[in-house]
Amino acid sequence: MKGWLIVAPFLNVNAMALFPFILLREEEMRGDVVLLNHERIHLRQQAELLVLPFYVLYLLNYLVNLARYSSHNKAYLMILFEQEAYQRELDVAYLSCRKWCNWLAFF
Repeated sequence: MKGWLIVAPFLNVNAMALFPFILLREEEMRGDVVLLNHERIHLRQQAELLVLPFYVLYLLNYLVNLARYSSHNKAYLMILFEQEAYQRELDVAYLSCRKWCNWLAFF
């Protein structure tokens, strides 16, 4: 899944995957291979969970982490989906060999 790239200058983050789109804060980010790979990993995760359950699990995981770590940054980085995406974002071939629901390995 490549995702449709949309430049959204109002974003407070560099990029965001909202199935089936990847929102980018700046036009120049279209060339950022690592950033796009990270967001495409999220698109795959979203597709596996039929989109809506992904967002529910993402939010629940964040809230549990926030209660556990009392830090937004730590809570965000410890989200299972983010752990997989950050760990594999440099491997541009990852999605071609990724196992189904591999984010479960980060439990």
